[in-house]
Amino acid sequence: MASNKTMIPEAKAAMDQFKMQAASEVGVNLQNGYNGDLTARQAGSIGGQMVKKMVESYENSLKNNK
Repeated sequence: MASNKTMIPEAKAAMDQFKMQAASEVGVNLQNGYNGDLTARQAGSIGGQMVKKMVESYENSLKNNK
């Protein structure tokens, strides 16, 4: 069973900040706390932007470690 809990509790604030940044980049007004009024498209845009940034970060780390 999948869980959306942060594996490292100390990382929660950083992930929340990352999520807010991604939302801003795709033009979604994300609030602290409850965001149940987001459309599926908005939520997907935020998640997609987060994944894009994580992949870019990983690719850059690979380039820098050569």
